[in-house]
Amino acid sequence: MKELVVISGKGGTGKTSITAAFASLAKNTVLADCDVDAADLHLVLEPKIRHQSDFSGGKQASIVTEKCIGCGRCAKMCRFDAIKFDGMGNDIVGKTYTIDPVSCEGCKVCVEFCPADAIAFEPAINGKWFISDTRFGPMVHAKLGIAEENSGKLVTLIRKEAKKIADEQNKDLLIIDGSPGIGCPVIASITGADLALVVTEPTLSGIHDLERVAQLTANFGIKTLVCVNKADINPEMTEKIEKDAKEKGLKVVGKIPYDESFTKAQIMKATLIEYTGGNIAEKLKSMFREITYTLG
Repeated sequence: MKELVVISGKGGTGKTSITAAFASLAKNTVLADCDVDAADLHLVLEPKIRHQSDFSGGKQASIVTEKCIGCGRCAKMCRFDAIKFDGMGNDIVGKTYTIDPVSCEGCKVCVEFCPADAIAFEPAINGKWFISDTRFGPMVHAKLGIAEENSGKLVTLIRKEAKKIADEQNKDLLIIDGSPGIGCPVIASITGADLALVVTEPTLSGIHDLERVAQLTANFGIKTLVCVNKADINPEMTEKIEKDAKEKGLKVVGKIPYDESFTKAQIMKATLIEYTGGNIAEKLKSMFREITYTLG
């Protein structure tokens, strides 16, 4: 089983639309949406959920009102200003402390220093992950809660479950819609992948983003290809991207012109291959053939 991850230096480059197009072209594949902070592959593929589980990426503190003695030591020790003196009274004091779950970073300092053992420290539910069926095969995806963190752990979980399904069902290819940028979720998306496709745009920021992402994949020894989306809006910049990529030993396997079909296909909940049979579809098919050949 080969593993292809589609990434970008920032959001909005067309990464998910291209991933969905590849899903419609692949014959025996598993899909994974690892862009858990802003997952949207499901908008095109309309997955039918057959399994869901809570995701816990860490622990969170909460004060047990009945035990709190109102000494305030927890509030003094907290460096995140998460503890307030606004809780209900009990048999010991007329007012107790509470912990704001949004501000709490789960560092456990308050738990360790509470003289009354009045602070619980339990797993926090940060989101949910799903195993679904789509018209192109099984898909593993997730929904991270609002203002929740530890998305790198969630990405790792999704990839693990997707690989498990691929092994059980003898799938040939795992296609991953990776996270944008170069942070922890991206590292979790690409580690151990066979091939990374970086989707960029012909702008100054696009060149900079490509350089950062290419350096990241190089650090992990991952073979990398490049796709320039909206390539015709700035031909000179596209040419520069090709030149810079070549100097770094990267091959540009796709130059996709600007086309409103990207947006229209999303509105119709269809992939670009399903929505249009024109020039865009042919370029995507050609790029996927090149990727398949590179994967071997």
